[in-house]
Amino acid sequence: MDFELFGPNGEVVRARASREGGLLVTPTYSPEIELARRGNLWASMSTAAVAALVVRPSTVAMNTLYNNEPPGGLTYILDAAFAFNLVSTALTEESSIWLCVHPVGMTKPTNDITARSNHSGKPGVNQGHSIFDIEATVVDDGWFPWGPQLHSGIAGVTPSGAIVAPVDGKILLPPTAGISMHVVSTVVGDTFTGGFRWYEEQIAVNIG
Repeated sequence: MDFELFGPNGEVVRARASREGGLLVTPTYSPEIELARRGNLWASMSTAAVAALVVRPSTVAMNTLYNNEPPGGLTYILDAAFAFNLVSTALTEESSIWLCVHPVGMTKPTNDITARSNHSGKPGVNQGHSIFDIEATVVDDGWFPWGPQLHSGIAGVTPSGAIVAPVDGKILLPPTAGISMHVVSTVVGDTFTGGFRWYEEQIAVNIG
């Protein structure tokens, strides 16, 4: 099935749909390039290390990202959470990232000084309405492990490795919603810095 679309300069562009009605297209760029090209891909990370937990997280977070956009503003689309093991011990260790999504209307946290960047060359300090807090007191809205574990062998070193927990858009933060992370480790004394990577887009989210 063929039909006509209009290009950026008003020219007619031929398009074709599949038998099932899906539009057959050839993107100009890959999805990853296109998202970064718009200038809406951001990252923020704590620079001060926080001790990992040896129990399930509850009401104190390692890091919290809050969407401080006004009502009807941009939604944060979580791409990944990550943590870097700044201090480790000479013991066999297993560490994992845990995430807690806070619903719309959560208490706004404090905006701490952190490492911030944009993935298309914008100034990292001008990060829209995002707020990033270190060791915030939060409501326990449900913590769940995400991503792979970090394994350090018996000859552990200081510092050790990093963990990246892919989210790939499975968590959305509308205005006044937030997300917290913590690291749970098998060893007392491990410390981590951590953060998030996200896209900011104008999309409709069902919060009813």
